Amino acid sequence: MPNSMNLHVDARSPIPIRRQLTEQLKHAIESGRVPRDQTLPSIRELAGFLGINTNTVARVIEDLKQSGYVEARRGRGVFVAAAPPVRPSPGRREGFLKDVVIGAAAVGMTADDLAVGVLSVAGVRPPAIDGAVEVLLVERSPAELDFFAGQLEAHFPIRVDKVLLGELTAITRRRTPAGRWRAAVTSFGHLREVERVLRGRGVPVIALLAEAHLETLHRLAQLPAGTRVGVTSDALETAHDLEHSIAKAALANIVLVGACSAEGAALGRLVRRVDVIVCSSSSAERVRQLAAPGVQVMIDDRALDGRAIQMLATLLVGGNGGTHERPSATRPTMRKK
Repeated sequence: MPNSMNLHVDARSPIPIRRQLTEQLKHAIESGRVPRDQTLPSIRELAGFLGINTNTVARVIEDLKQSGYVEARRGRGVFVAAAPPVRPSPGRREGFLKDVVIGAAAVGMTADDLAVGVLSVAGVRPPAIDGAVEVLLVERSPAELDFFAGQLEAHFPIRVDKVLLGELTAITRRRTPAGRWRAAVTSFGHLREVERVLRGRGVPVIALLAEAHLETLHRLAQLPAGTRVGVTSDALETAHDLEHSIAKAALANIVLVGACSAEGAALGRLVRRVDVIVCSSSSAERVRQLAAPGVQVMIDDRALDGRAIQMLATLLVGGNGGTHERPSATRPTMRKK
């Protein structure tokens, strides 16, 4: 079935793979290539066919659920919704895009030039950076390193050097990072420690927070008064960050019961005390195995704040010969996406 949907992703494209696949699946559903109430291929099948990470496909499916294109049916899989959202007809959109491409060609722009330009103007992705850029990423757990690295690489043409916080001092003693790391990135809570270790090495440190999606907060706000909500993720620190992000929204209708790692006995205790549990897509399967049928599993894969992404873009472009001033450190004020 994946082949019949004409799915294809281009790892060299400036458009993130997640966005490529999401839009292609929406188009396949809207055009009728996947009929309503038809089951979709499994996450593993799609990932294998396209040669991409299963976590990326899981996030795409969750995006489609959130936007009403598909629905999960317990024990049966994911199906095209009976009444998916209505957008302008595929024919009208394709006609518009052809006109744009022809106009771009008339002024000497290639398709890649057009894609980068549109995304840059729209603020989806900062301008491309020439050459290989390496950024140091420092976090407390391997799960957090993988999460943030994926987020950064989805936005920038960079290589991410992942280092655990507990190993940073030893690694910087063995290496000479000046001129190699364009910047160091870490969570806001680790900022001062990373700055201390890298002091005097010429590497600016930027704090990037990832918070709950606005869609998740909106869904939580619709729950009945007194709904008990728990939070879990692969790493305990990540779960606490997500819990704090939800708590800051001050939703009067929910009661936050607690947060825990998706590994260990604490998760089993937590799911027995809640009506809803918020978790990452990578931990959702374990949560569903432990949760009672009445417990709602709400997936939220945190995303980096857009303003913080633009700050990092400014630093990278400035350090690559652009006109922006290169900051010594950045402490952005964060907002929810």
